[in-house]
Parts: sequence; structure tokens; C-alpha cells
Amino acid sequence: MKNYIFKSLFILALLFSFSCEDYLDKAPESTLTETEVFKDFDHAQGFIEQMYAYVVDYGTGGHWQTDYMYGDDAFINNTWMPSAQIDLGNLGFWRNNNFTYLSTGVNRNGNAHDKNAFNRPGVYDGGLLGIRKANIAIQNVELMVNATQEERDVILGQAYFFRAFFHVEIMKFWGRYPYINEVLVAEYELPRPASYKECALAANEDFKKAAQLLPVNWDAKSYGQKTAGENKGRLTKGAAYAFQGKNLLIAASPLMKGSTDTYDYDTELCNMAVDAFAEVLKLDDQGVYGLVSFDNYEEVFWKVPSKKIWPGSTEFIFNGMGGSSGRTKGFAQISMDNKVVGGSSVLLSPTHNFIYQNFGMANGLSIEDDLSGAYGTPTYDPTKPFENRDPRFYKWITVDGDVLATKASAGKHKTAQTYTGGLHRSNGSGTKTGYFYKKFFPTLYSKWNGGAINNNTPWRIRMRLTDVYLMYAEALHAAKGNATTAPGSYNLTAEQVVNIMRDRAGVPQVHASIVGNPNKFMDELRRDRSVEMSFEAHRWVDLRRWVLAHLDKYKKKTGLDFPKDHSYFREFVLADRVCDYPKHYWLPFQTNQTQFYEGFPQNQGW
Repeated sequence: MKNYIFKSLFILALLFSFSCEDYLDKAPESTLTETEVFKDFDHAQGFIEQMYAYVVDYGTGGHWQTDYMYGDDAFINNTWMPSAQIDLGNLGFWRNNNFTYLSTGVNRNGNAHDKNAFNRPGVYDGGLLGIRKANIAIQNVELMVNATQEERDVILGQAYFFRAFFHVEIMKFWGRYPYINEVLVAEYELPRPASYKECALAANEDFKKAAQLLPVNWDAKSYGQKTAGENKGRLTKGAAYAFQGKNLLIAASPLMKGSTDTYDYDTELCNMAVDAFAEVLKLDDQGVYGLVSFDNYEEVFWKVPSKKIWPGSTEFIFNGMGGSSGRTKGFAQISMDNKVVGGSSVLLSPTHNFIYQNFGMANGLSIEDDLSGAYGTPTYDPTKPFENRDPRFYKWITVDGDVLATKASAGKHKTAQTYTGGLHRSNGSGTKTGYFYKKFFPTLYSKWNGGAINNNTPWRIRMRLTDVYLMYAEALHAAKGNATTAPGSYNLTAEQVVNIMRDRAGVPQVHASIVGNPNKFMDELRRDRSVEMSFEAHRWVDLRRWVLAHLDKYKKKTGLDFPKDHSYFREFVLADRVCDYPKHYWLPFQTNQTQFYEGFPQNQGW
């Protein structure tokens, strides 16, 4: 009879807002047998709860300074931070760098219960711990003799979900990985599979099982009644379908297929992904979820009726548990000059290249297409780059002259001064690029206005409905080869999905000539995804899976140089990223990981 350490769940009160006694009647660190752990629903659920804590929240899982955007979308003002190391091509940084959510780090203690997310295991180590716990639960679920079938089903559904989820989390960053579907004991050898697809298909089977076993709504189930009204963070059928689709789309993407053609997807996997996403969209039709209007879009990111309510509104599908109130506040502070919001001097500034390439014009065109003249008279004026832009530009980007505070006590900080040499520009904690981003906090959030931010909840949602719509559209377009064909499983085309996003924001629909050009439409779909999901930690994975990260267009991080009177605007290079294909597309494994036994080779180039 094996023993397991069954720890108290006090940290989960931060996540679900219920007392640890609800699912645990043993003291912390008490050692129990499998029979005791899985004797009934309450005890078994207590064991499952620990897996929620292994879900790394990228925005608060790094450190006090939350450098979490690893693509071309932001520039960090400290060279020792993770994204700066990635820019230098030093992808081996992850193992011992205490400031990345990928790592266990020097200060991480492996304790899933630590109130600070950066002290918990990172993606790799936490993923392996989560996989092991999931396998223990699957192996022992039949010991739940004092439980109903419905209770056994939801325990098993969560375990299948987490086994798949943690494999996918590891694969997103390290590539093909053995699918561990048993509790490992003594000596073992787990050779890497021949392809990414092999492991992704194994995860797909677990996600399918999870979707069948998990409820649509915990509150509607007898086992969910003891925590009724506080179940928002728990796994549901919608979450299982959403991550099933995401796993399949990632596996279908050019990089994972082994292609260097950015438009070359695995159409079989894309069709499977479409069908999984369609199940989420059907739940949307039934009122389980709902796209939030543009006027109320802040409810997805930060605006909540009270501090104990998670953001996400009707778009919420799943999220990691975040951390202490101080760290969730720090997640917002790192996006604005600390002279305005307080906090650390570390700052993530949106890059000009990312904003220029993705946040287009009010006419619905990219800046490149607008300037081409092929779609009418250009509206972009290089001497007035902040005018006539997509409404989402003004909603999520702070530029020179924007109001930062309204109270007289703010003094000279009332408006953003991001021009070269300005008060909020390149002087310690100022922007290096000429921009701030404001997606995760109120426009007028400052030391003087204050009080409007929800400090006790995570803000960057791991899975929300907008993401599902856009991934559905990408998978569908790749599968059908055009933007105007709907699948058998749902009634929306890829074109219609992109236009739904644009209609919400008041942006004109995709130009007909773009719709008729498959590759051009894919570019436009990706651009809309980059805008809608901006600063939500998707960009690095997206650029890699699309096999674009090594191209010059995506390697240069730039800022905008301009004087106070805006008499000129000049782009300049802040970083020329080191990114060679295929070396810098995957993180290297720790060296000893590849030396345990034959059949586990290091990633190419390392």
C-alpha cells in the first residue's frame, strides 16, 4: 500500500474562496494511504485540488517583476529579465532564472500552496508533478466506494483533463514529449516520440474523456452545492473542449507539422480542432458563455463588481489561480511608469513594431495595406501615427498626451509624456518605446486616482471565449483552404468569425479581395488575433508555431523616437533578436534530462 503526502489546501481559498475544511479533514503534511485519500468525494477532491495550483499563471508566476511576454510584443528595460535573455538567444536561461514562469528557480520551493505564485513550481516541474498526481487519481478512482458515480466521474474528468493539459504545457515550449499515462515507479525509460503529433493525439484522447465526464456547470451538480457560487475556477465541459481544440490546433500548426511554410497546416488535425471548438460555441449559443460587448470589454480584464469576483465576465472559461494581492497588483504596475502607479522600476513597454504591424487603421486595413493604395486613398499619416487608428488601439495602448490622472495632486503626471526626453520616457522606469499598454487596469489607474483596481484576482485569463472563436477560425480556414466555407459541426465561416470580432469593436469588415486570397486572409486573421489577444502571453507561442519568429520582420524590437512637438517620428531598433530556425524554436532540456537513458535526445542545436 503506497502512501501519499496529502497537504492542506489553504492557498486554494485564494482561488475558490472556500474553507479548506470543505475538502479536507486532515492536518497539513499528514500521510495517508490511497484508500484513505480516495475513500470519498471530499477526500478525493482534496487530492485533485492540488493540480489546480500547478497551473502556472504566466502573469504572476515569474517573480515580483512580472516579465511574462516573450515574443516581439514587448521590451523589458532590464537585461537580466527572461524576455531579454530570449532576445539574446539564450534559451537555456529557463532552468536557473528565478524570474521566469518556466523555471523552478533558486527561490522556488516546489510547494503548490505558496501564496506567491512565483514560489510554486514552474511550467516544466509543475507539469511533471501535475501529470503524476493525475495518474495517481486515475489509477485509484475505483477506491471511491463511498461516492456516487457522478462524483467518481467528475474526479476522473478533472484527472484526465490535467494529465492532458500539463503534457501540452510542456510541449508548447520544449516540443515532442513522452506521454506519461501511468504512475512511474523504480527505473523507467520514456523515449521521446517520433513526432509532436503522436503525443498531441494521446492528449486529445484524455481531453475527450474529460469533456464527457465534466459538468457544464458545477453549481448545478450535487457535489458542487457545498461551494455553490464559488466554482468559477473549476474545470468544466467547456474548458475541456476548448483546450482539446487548442492542443489540436497547436499540433496542426506548421512548426509542429515539421514544415517551414507558414501556411502549411495538418488539415486532419485542423478539422478535429474545429469540431472541438464547435462544442464550445454551441455552449455559447445556449447562454453558458457570451462575447462581451466592446463598451464592457474591461469586465474581461479587470472590472469586477467586488474584489472577490474573478474578471472574465461571460467570456471566462478557465484560468490559473494567480497569487497574492500584491503580485496581481504588480502585474498591472509593470505596464506603467512607477512614478505614476508605484511599484518596481522594471517596465514592459509595447514595441512599436508589434503595434505598427498589428494595430491597423480605423478603415479596417493594416497600415501596410492602407499605405499600398490598393484599397483606396491611404489614411495613415506617418507624421500623425496616433490618428485614425483601430478603436482597439485607443482602448489598450497609451500614447503621448493621453490622460493618466484627473486629480490636481497628480501635478505634472496628469498626462502621458512619452516623447523622447519626456517625463515618462526612458528615464529609469519610463517607457523605452514611446508606448504603455493599459489592457489590465483602468485608464485612469494611478497613485492619485487609485482604488479602482481589483488586487485580489488574476487578470490574464488562460482561456476565454474570444480566443476560442479566433482559434476556430484559424483551424477552419487552414482545413478548408478558404474563408467562406462552414464546417459540418457549426454554422460560422472563418470570415464571419473575424467580422464578428470587428463588428464588436466598430472596425469595418475584412475587404472582399482579402477574403478571396487564402494566404492574405490567413495573414489578416492572424493580425486580428494579435490585436484581440494582445499582451495576454500568446504571442511567443504563436510566432513559433507559425514558423515566423526567425524572420527579420519579427526579430527586430523597435521604439518610436519623437520630440514633444511631434515634428517628426523615427523608428529605431532596441533589440535585434537572436532567433535561428530551428534552434531557437524550442527550449533546451536540462542536460541531465537527456542523459538518463538512450532515446531522449536534446532539442536540435543545443
